[in-house]
Amino acid sequence: MPHLLIVDDDDAIRETLAEMGRDSGFSVALAGSVKDALIQLERQAPDLVLTDVRLPGGNGMDIFKNVAIASAEVVVMTGHGSVDYAVQALRLGASDFLVKPICMERLNDILTRVAANAGGDLPGMPFEEPGRFGKLFGKSERMLELYRQLGRVAPTNVTTLLIGESGTGKELAAHAVHELSTRRQRPFIAVNCGAISPNLIESEMFGHERGSFTGADRQHKGYFERADGGTLFLDEVTEMPLDLQVKLLRVLETGKFMRVGTNREISCDIRIIAATNRNPEQAVQEGKLREDLYYRLSVFPIELPPLRERGDDILFLARRFLQSQNQESGKNKDFSPQAAELLKQYEWPGNVRELKNFVRRAFILADGDVLDADMLAPHVSPGGDAESAQVSVPVGETLAEADRRLILATLERCNGVKKQAALMLGISPKTLYNRLEEYAAAGYVLPGEDAGGGARNSRNAA
Repeated sequence: MPHLLIVDDDDAIRETLAEMGRDSGFSVALAGSVKDALIQLERQAPDLVLTDVRLPGGNGMDIFKNVAIASAEVVVMTGHGSVDYAVQALRLGASDFLVKPICMERLNDILTRVAANAGGDLPGMPFEEPGRFGKLFGKSERMLELYRQLGRVAPTNVTTLLIGESGTGKELAAHAVHELSTRRQRPFIAVNCGAISPNLIESEMFGHERGSFTGADRQHKGYFERADGGTLFLDEVTEMPLDLQVKLLRVLETGKFMRVGTNREISCDIRIIAATNRNPEQAVQEGKLREDLYYRLSVFPIELPPLRERGDDILFLARRFLQSQNQESGKNKDFSPQAAELLKQYEWPGNVRELKNFVRRAFILADGDVLDADMLAPHVSPGGDAESAQVSVPVGETLAEADRRLILATLERCNGVKKQAALMLGISPKTLYNRLEEYAAAGYVLPGEDAGGGARNSRNAA
């Protein structure tokens, strides 16, 4: 079980975060001061630390001095948000920065990701067994083919490009490649290229020297240096700024990089696995991805199937998620036959991530031991509230166009609320905003901005 340390002097905040952590499968330790945090760190090394900036007896930055968090992710929280705090936290090694009041959707994404990376298999459990491949679950023919491809490429050092919709498990697939490789004892570092500020991304990738810019009061090792000997997973690589793509290409070709503020090259031995939820060829045409970088990344491209194309895996996964909820709560809830049929008919635009979140909500809302069709209908019934989520895509349609249809239909279903749509789609709000800016520039009318509230333009319907 992954371990979470929460450091905050507000009792209510600590308990709220602790409840979310436990719901996400963490064991939880609480601290109200720097002193208490250091005691907890001595007792058990955490996988994730959530810490406030201003604390009795010091501040959250002091926690970075403790060696017990060397392998942990640290997310800094503060009610006094500023760029200075964000920059300082990231330079000290924080993986993210949250401003109070905390966006619970963002926090839930962090908890889910860290739990998936830290979960691991139980001692003695085989990496693969029927219906499971590492941390990927499913037994459809599409998934069995995916397992075969991952197994073939894992022992090599070939750069791999994972292509699939949000929520299909690209990070879990990357982790499987790492675990089956000769690098399994070295670091696996996952980076969401679309979630890092353009002003910080070069420093975060390659590191910086002390004094290289205002506020750089210490040397900082970037992701490439920290992943040396292991695997670096670059998610949403098409969201990386073009100037940084040039530098990434050079690292891939030479195996060397330079920290910001120096001309000295540093050698690195890492395996790159990249991922995108776009059609990469379309991204090249649109100028979002350099063509030379695309060819360098896609030595071994692998497509992950969307959940709607995985047949009985929908019920297989839904029942697995429900069983997990039952074990945690000591319950014995199950889907009725009608509810199971509804789950199979729904398109699941957010894929496995949406299904998992839906099962969790349905479990909480169900009064008895049966999750019936009447309760599920408002979310998954083709004839109910979710009609706008049924997106028709003609055969031969490009992935970029299908992506646009899905995003606009989901946004319409969420009444134009972008954060809710991003959560349902399983992408970061920034990625959604970037896509919507592109669609608006191309002349598409966004849901909530036209007179009829629809997602249409003069050429195509979403």
